[in-house]
Amino acid sequence: MMTAESLTIPIVPATGCCSETAAKADGLPIVAEPSATASESCCQSASASTGAEACASTANTTTEVVTAAEEPDDAALIEALKTVIDPELMINIVDLGLVYSINHSDRKALVEMTLTSPACPAGPQIISQAKMAIEKIPGIDIAEIKLTMSPPWTPDRMTDDARDQLGIF
Repeated sequence: MMTAESLTIPIVPATGCCSETAAKADGLPIVAEPSATASESCCQSASASTGAEACASTANTTTEVVTAAEEPDDAALIEALKTVIDPELMINIVDLGLVYSINHSDRKALVEMTLTSPACPAGPQIISQAKMAIEKIPGIDIAEIKLTMSPPWTPDRMTDDARDQLGIF
């Protein structure tokens, strides 16, 4: 049976419990957690010796089966969101600490994020740009942006680079 993985990429503050979480080269923690298996696929009815061939031959004529190999790289999701710049502060939303988590599976992505304030006038623009940036990534067809104000954003969530750009020491 083939399974699809659901990957969770929590984005946590630059300080705090990050030291307990594995980090990629840019310092952001990445955690992959397998979730539920995909629904029945063409491979389930095939014998063990011909499972891969049966799936390959019927994938185009039945339901497309998404595998982990087709899922986008975690770093690609973060890099895409780094292209979204807060127009008031001129710093990307990842370094500002606005992105709380990214979940993706089955060609869909869910980004949970916040704004610097509930009344942020740039909010609709930032949300729209984040959605477009994620949907440009190969392997993602649909991106959903979930806006949350809990926990509220604080400057403590910013990376050291963002603090330097704003002159906060």
